[in-house]
Amino acid sequence: MKRFFVIFLCALLLVGCSVGESTVPTEQTSAEQQHDSRFASETLITLSDEGIKTAALSVFASRDIVYYEDRETYDSGNPYGEGEPHERHSSEEAAAHTVVNITKPGAYRVTGKLSAGQIRVDLGEDAYDDPSAVVELILDNADITCTVAPAILFLNVYECDGDWSEDTAKPDVDTSAAGANLILKGENRVNGSYVARIFKDKKGEKKLWKQDGAIYSYMSMNVYGPGALELTAENEGMDTELHLTINGGDIVIRSGNDGINTNEDGVSVTTINGGNLHVIAGLGAEGDGIDSNGYLVINGGYVVSTAHPASDAGLDSDLGSFIHGGTVIALGSAMDWAESDSGQVTMNLQFAQYQAPTDAIVVRKEDGTEIFSYDPGADTAVGENARKFMGAVISCSDFRQGDAYLVYTGGTQMMYTGTDVMMRPGGPGGFGGGKGQRPEGGEMPEGFGGQMPEGFTGEMPEGFEGFAGQMPEGFTGEMPEGFEDFGGQMPGGFGGEMPGNAPPEGFGSQMPEGFDGQMPEGFGGQAPGGFGGPGGFGGNQQPGEGNALFYMQDMVNFFSGLMAVIQ
Repeated sequence: MKRFFVIFLCALLLVGCSVGESTVPTEQTSAEQQHDSRFASETLITLSDEGIKTAALSVFASRDIVYYEDRETYDSGNPYGEGEPHERHSSEEAAAHTVVNITKPGAYRVTGKLSAGQIRVDLGEDAYDDPSAVVELILDNADITCTVAPAILFLNVYECDGDWSEDTAKPDVDTSAAGANLILKGENRVNGSYVARIFKDKKGEKKLWKQDGAIYSYMSMNVYGPGALELTAENEGMDTELHLTINGGDIVIRSGNDGINTNEDGVSVTTINGGNLHVIAGLGAEGDGIDSNGYLVINGGYVVSTAHPASDAGLDSDLGSFIHGGTVIALGSAMDWAESDSGQVTMNLQFAQYQAPTDAIVVRKEDGTEIFSYDPGADTAVGENARKFMGAVISCSDFRQGDAYLVYTGGTQMMYTGTDVMMRPGGPGGFGGGKGQRPEGGEMPEGFGGQMPEGFTGEMPEGFEGFAGQMPEGFTGEMPEGFEDFGGQMPGGFGGEMPGNAPPEGFGSQMPEGFDGQMPEGFGGQAPGGFGGPGGFGGNQQPGEGNALFYMQDMVNFFSGLMAVIQ
């Protein structure tokens, strides 16, 4: 494969080279690190602007960084790429960057400062299928800046999920054998750019290069603690082309676009098992906090993820986000709600209007005991980048299914007017248990708009035992004239008899043939959990009313139209 980049000979950049590997005894890993090195020793690389010091033959410096050139076409006349003018760089800017090349498996401890350069791991194109092609890149008080490309690039290493496909994709993926491993020790700073899409020099315009993030891996990657990383990205923050697993570390990501991205459509899995993670994304024109083109799974850790306030999400996944543990705060506007079969109780909140950037979110028990709080104004990692938000996903181990809570933002108690605003495309949500989920035993047809399932016998599905009342005497299964457009929501105050006034907009069906007119004992016109999709029963309140008690009916609970309680 021919690659187009500026090549300069490396002269006197590699200081102190000698035959043989320079090794440092590997430190004992603690349980906190969650990482046991497979290597008995480490290779030390010391960065500086005067020269790169190492005694390893497997490490060398070069001036051949891949970047987006300032050009429209190749010499052949074929289009060069898709980059905008602001994404181009001069050959002089590129030539000022040193590439530190790692070419053999091993553990490499990187320390020192490189003001213009890149760490590039390339074990050769055969590494993809070679389980021994593993690199542990240990950042130990390192400071790396690259203004034309990713500051850290895993190009060719072992891919632990080499047989991936959309047909076999699943949310639980084991990346422990991955060839790309980033281990954090001490305090580290990485500032990186990106490479816009560059075409091969042919009319087909196939991709030659595209590296979106300041830390970028073409293969699955693991991140381990216990050290710290402050990552500042011109475009996206931490990216992989397949899977990413974060196991620990004190990580702050500030990015112009998405903070974290795994980008294989329908396959990639972003997994967070631990650590203290703050993602402040969308500092440019757009950007989600954590974005997976497949699944997103949070099993533990402390996760704060904020997005661009215009139309982006703190959590975004194409195939579903699952929260099984940890403490999670995701703020944005267009929110991607957690899945209903998440393992930890979660609240998805959609506000009626933007909340101020410094508005703290507080959750209390009914007796006033505080069990959850997050104050973006007091979060030093977020700092001056705190932004307004309309949506929030919050989850912690103290939330309990079956309990009811009070929610406050900015010191003001909130109420909600619905529970069913968000839904998965193609089917209604709003049953209080997840995107498109229906009550157990009561599967509704896709696109349900007020009609009971075929063959309904008068008995409501499990979970709807709270209906209190009867249909009017003599009701035979067909709604009275004028109720043809009723949307699954009874008028306020309904207590068993059909009112004479027109129904709410949206009711569009009849009761099923054979319905005997008798609703279950206790029916009062109100269904728990938001029956019926948009315009449905909408929660534990009558239409138009608000409810200030947030009942955790399910593992994942949806509340919409949040506004201040009227005192």
